[in-house]
Amino acid sequence: MKRGTAILFSLIVCALFAVFFAYPAGMVVKQAFEGTRPDGSTYYTFQFVRTVFENPIYREGLWNALQMGIASTLLTLAIAFPLALLGHRYDFFGKKALGVLVLAPLILPPFVGAVGIKQMLGVNGALNALLIKTGWMDAALPMDWLASGRFGGIIVMNALHLYPILYMNIAAALSNLDPAMEQAAENLGCPPWKRFFRITLPLAMPGVFAGSSLVFIWAFTELGVPLVFDFSRITPVQIFDGIKGLDQNPIPYALTAILLTGAATVFALSKFVMGRAPLGTTPRPKGRSTFTRLSGLKSALCSLVFLAVFLIASIPHLGVVLLSLTGRWYGTILPDEFTLRHYKEALGNGLVVPSIQNSLLYAGCATLLALIIGLAVAWVVVRSDLKWRNLLDHIVMLPLAVPGLVMAFGYLALSQEGKAFHFLIGTGGSPFLLLVIAYAFRRLPYIVRSAIAGLQQSNPALEEAAKSLGASPARMLRKIAIPLIGANLLAGSILAFAFAMLEVSDSLILAQQAQHYPITKAIYTLLSTLGNGTELAAALGVWAMVFLSVAIMGAAILGGKRGGLFRV
Repeated sequence: MKRGTAILFSLIVCALFAVFFAYPAGMVVKQAFEGTRPDGSTYYTFQFVRTVFENPIYREGLWNALQMGIASTLLTLAIAFPLALLGHRYDFFGKKALGVLVLAPLILPPFVGAVGIKQMLGVNGALNALLIKTGWMDAALPMDWLASGRFGGIIVMNALHLYPILYMNIAAALSNLDPAMEQAAENLGCPPWKRFFRITLPLAMPGVFAGSSLVFIWAFTELGVPLVFDFSRITPVQIFDGIKGLDQNPIPYALTAILLTGAATVFALSKFVMGRAPLGTTPRPKGRSTFTRLSGLKSALCSLVFLAVFLIASIPHLGVVLLSLTGRWYGTILPDEFTLRHYKEALGNGLVVPSIQNSLLYAGCATLLALIIGLAVAWVVVRSDLKWRNLLDHIVMLPLAVPGLVMAFGYLALSQEGKAFHFLIGTGGSPFLLLVIAYAFRRLPYIVRSAIAGLQQSNPALEEAAKSLGASPARMLRKIAIPLIGANLLAGSILAFAFAMLEVSDSLILAQQAQHYPITKAIYTLLSTLGNGTELAAALGVWAMVFLSVAIMGAAILGGKRGGLFRV
């Protein structure tokens, strides 16, 4: 790539990120510290942030959000680390298949799964009905497995949905360890438990911190699951509830700025830990296997651990599927009657079909925009010699670290009458451009990672040969470069499109009118509808689950073997 072209692409991408990423986040922080005098002039103050910490309701919300993030991360770590360690050390029966099955939570949007887990583990849920029927529980004193106030249920739901993220990060970190270090310790007589704490764990900490930081940020700022569980004493829901009075109430800005500060601090800490580059993380020597082959009871036990995690993680999925098929289900192990009418009624509902059409349009345009930007970024990172190309790579990864709730709130505030982004609101209050831009920047990392992986593994000599034969840069891209990395681009685009279709924070906050609702906002609205609204929402959730399953499998088939797709 010519140096001038690389510089131009870099400047354009940085400008886009400055306008549509840094500016909304910075505006939220600015508004949190900006007061207005009666004459219209502004001044800086800490009063709004101080009010948050002085108000016991907001203080409780922040404390609950912090506890939610920490508890969810610890529980997620307790699930993911043993799985990753077993997969790293041992070869057992069904390992490959079970390794895929434990990633099942990725196919269900978490706030939809919350509907299923309430039906399975609630006071009048299926589990209590089973225990009462078998005599293990007194019918007059049923157990509330989700804990008082649903706090425990939200933590469980977060952990069951997020542990694959941590599992994949830790597994990647363990796979990059040099086995010679563990073998040397073993040869010197170091026992397994001591070898783990002295060698394996310290060397794997960058992966642990990388995954844990993403899990904490997600759980700390999670909006959908607390809303479904009717848990309002937490900061993300308090921000969501404060949107209606946004022009007169500065407190939501202060709350959002505090959330952003907490998330940024955790992300910076994880980058600091990962940047220390401990010894022993060089690529594993080729042809050198560290797996211990197990057989008999030991192999069965390892398989049983993976299978147990899969079955427990499938509880929300099972609950959603059964709820979508039920005619009546209250206080029994299984529904009293089954029916398919909810699927038909869901598609006939006035919200559902338009929401599907809206989501297809929003996600499709967002994926196309992300593909154009992502390909330009990947080309600069891999095919140019700019000194700051790695910095550009890090910049486009930042959407993984900034909570979606923060960005959605920033876009909403800037799209109000008289604000900078108001021109993005279309006729009739359509949030089309807002949602397309928000979706595109939130899912851009998937495209960038897949495009970089493809370019790193394609032969640049073919591109140079095309240029030497007189092909223009555009023709070379169309005929040579893009076909060579087509599978990678398609894999990243599938993931970006699928997760944009099921985005929660942007959809709930930016879509304010029913005719503009995307799928997730339609599901949330159906959940609060009297009658069979919950069953209709579950049926739509099943459609979403099937769609995301197909998308993830397609992305894995197309991009998995080429590597780098899921690296963040």
